[in-house]
Amino acid sequence: LHKRSLTICIIDKETGETFTTRFGCQDEARIVEFFERQKPFQAVVEATATYDWLWVLLEPLAERLVLAHPKKLRIIAESKKKTDRFDARNLAWMLAKDEIPEAYRPSPRQREYQHLIKHRHALVRQISRLKVQVRSILAARNLDRRDIFTAQGALCIDALDIPEAERFRLRELFSLLEVISDHLGTANREIKKFREAATEAQKESHAIAKSVPGVGDVVADVVLATLRGISRFPSIKKVTAYAGVVPGVRQSDTKRRDLRITKEGPRILRWALIEAAWRA
Repeated sequence: LHKRSLTICIIDKETGETFTTRFGCQDEARIVEFFERQKPFQAVVEATATYDWLWVLLEPLAERLVLAHPKKLRIIAESKKKTDRFDARNLAWMLAKDEIPEAYRPSPRQREYQHLIKHRHALVRQISRLKVQVRSILAARNLDRRDIFTAQGALCIDALDIPEAERFRLRELFSLLEVISDHLGTANREIKKFREAATEAQKESHAIAKSVPGVGDVVADVVLATLRGISRFPSIKKVTAYAGVVPGVRQSDTKRRDLRITKEGPRILRWALIEAAWRA
């Protein structure tokens, strides 16, 4: 599955015959019609960045629908012959043999939660970048001050002895900061509203997460939205491995080399955990 095209390989488990075809992603009606003719069938979809629309399309039609973990499909990733037809055929054969490494698919509510916290995180990063630019301009003139982002600090821009082009840039940056800060406030209110509409069990999970030293609403939201329920992990080691905060290791016979943290899994989760650790 690509952004614009979809390659499909069908295998008849009884005869072993294969058939491969291709559709444009915009031809949803033709895709549905094609799969209607294949009933009953099982299907596998690789968890690409744009897989969700296809999953929603196939879920009512398929007897069984499997989400494949792209990183664990080593047979495709390491193949010297890699084409869309070849990849689709490999996926189909692996499904026929029940050898697909499955990926976890979050519920619709979890996906909404993730969109909200990612949007808030993006706004915070934009604000940080703008503040760095402001401080860089002022520091180059030895005019940086601690209260520059307060109401009083912003008023001093016109009184600074700097070239007009730099003054113009500072005014524009402060204007952008004001707009994005307003959007951040809106995002925070939307997340709060989403949290208030949660079930009692979800509210309890949020309260438990907040009880950890250094953890507030933001970190609790990130952890709950990305982990999607602690019960899906068999052990705490699996949780830390998923977050990518465990060290890697290379061992052969008597030789062992410890590596840095793996940095696997959601980057936003590692950011939240590290921020919480510093705060604690």
